Amino acid sequence: MQWTDRIRQTKIVLVIAAILIAVTSLLVSHFLVKDLSNEERKKMEVWAQALHALNHADEHTDLSLVLDVMQGNTTIPVIVMNDKGGIDDYRNIEDTLHLEQHALRMQKAGDTIVVGSQVVCYDESVLLKRLSQYPYWQLGVVMIFVVVAIFALLSSKKAEQNKVWVGLSKETAHQLGTPISSLMAWIEILKENHPDDELIPEMDKDVKRLERIAERFSKIGSLPEPKESSMNEVVEHVVDYMRRRTSNQVEILTHLPEHEVIANINASLFEWVIENLCKNAVDAMEGSGRIVMQLIDDDHRVILEVSDTGKGIRKKDISHVFTPGFTTKQRGWGLGLSLARRIVEDYHKGRIFVKSSELGKGTTFRIELHK
Repeated sequence: MQWTDRIRQTKIVLVIAAILIAVTSLLVSHFLVKDLSNEERKKMEVWAQALHALNHADEHTDLSLVLDVMQGNTTIPVIVMNDKGGIDDYRNIEDTLHLEQHALRMQKAGDTIVVGSQVVCYDESVLLKRLSQYPYWQLGVVMIFVVVAIFALLSSKKAEQNKVWVGLSKETAHQLGTPISSLMAWIEILKENHPDDELIPEMDKDVKRLERIAERFSKIGSLPEPKESSMNEVVEHVVDYMRRRTSNQVEILTHLPEHEVIANINASLFEWVIENLCKNAVDAMEGSGRIVMQLIDDDHRVILEVSDTGKGIRKKDISHVFTPGFTTKQRGWGLGLSLARRIVEDYHKGRIFVKSSELGKGTTFRIELHK
């Protein structure tokens, strides 16, 4: 749980850092664009004065400097209007068929300079427009890069986790195989020597249980072999197993349809999922409470809900309960629910999630399978 909290805090810090970088970049660009915009306005004021000097020139006026200023504007779009609303001159305008509309837009934007009886309307240069848009393009590219990098890291991490899962499961199954075979042989000897002993059948059941657990571990990482199975029987098997291995203070109830609910599953692996949910419920109830399993036969889905009267899950932890390593217990690896999700979603193409949870009242897990 502490590890998950650290991961969450790291994510928050990274998001805050990204926001600060984005805001800083936008502010710097904003002030830069504002300064350049002021520079362009000063240039247009000089250009408007040159226009005024040109319009009022006489034989004594030196026009060389005026013409240099007039011709020096090669980037800023300009439209000169007279007092009657007509167009006297224009510069750096590509769409010359709609000069009036361009002039009206410039006037609404407030980019005008009055010189005598004329009004000089101007717009931002192409360079300034591109510069004002550049931060957003830059942020977009950075965000795409970050998303791709995070996706690649998560994919790599998931692939690595899958290898660890498969290797650990195969090795566990391999290590369990030898002692289980030995125990089976010893039980056969005990049956021959003590045929009336009542404890030997129970020992035999536990060894077969170990054999089934080893079989489940061996199937992790391999393609499952689903077949049409009765969900009623799967639930009843788990309930029978849990009732014999939990306290009498834990009440386990089932609500099953009267008809058989058939689903295409690997029964052994799916029983494992339900057992994990039940064991987590027992731990959450601290050995005293009620577990309710409800099987629903929908038109297109098979739904199983497992509810308990335990201590519940905090809202901020609900999204992390299926994360490998997450646990609220002092002991445990935090792998049970992660394995359950892997079996339901990866192997059976279904869905498992926390339907509801309330602190002090309990939690309901929901499994949905396609028919």
